Amino acid sequence: MAGTLHVELVSADRVVWSGEATRIIARTIEGDVGILPGHAPLLAVLAHGVVDIQSTEGQTWVAAVSDGFLSVADDRVSVLSEYAELSHEIDVEKARADVTRAKEAGEDDTEALASLRLAEARVRAAEQAS
Repeated sequence: MAGTLHVELVSADRVVWSGEATRIIARTIEGDVGILPGHAPLLAVLAHGVVDIQSTEGQTWVAAVSDGFLSVADDRVSVLSEYAELSHEIDVEKARADVTRAKEAGEDDTEALASLRLAEARVRAAEQAS
């Protein structure tokens, strides 16, 4: 299909979303990046955050992701992340509780900081999709 992107959002254990899209926005370690059809080849490191996909049917799919990689080539976009969850799958109250729990664990611990960033991304994804 001309003027579209083929997007695959993949976590360590499953394909979270796959389909045709008109745009995708993702957070990398260098900042947010928007991808439209015809984008130059790109390989970027994902940061914990939100991926926003606009499908060709006009639906917006929002997902929380942990760190990983984003690859763009020939209108094919691969988002590869250790963890990814679509916003409608997220229990917002549990995610907020996870944020509180992670903050209490302290940000000095690398694992606790990663848990905090992922919990915050889950809350943002759920709120953004609302």
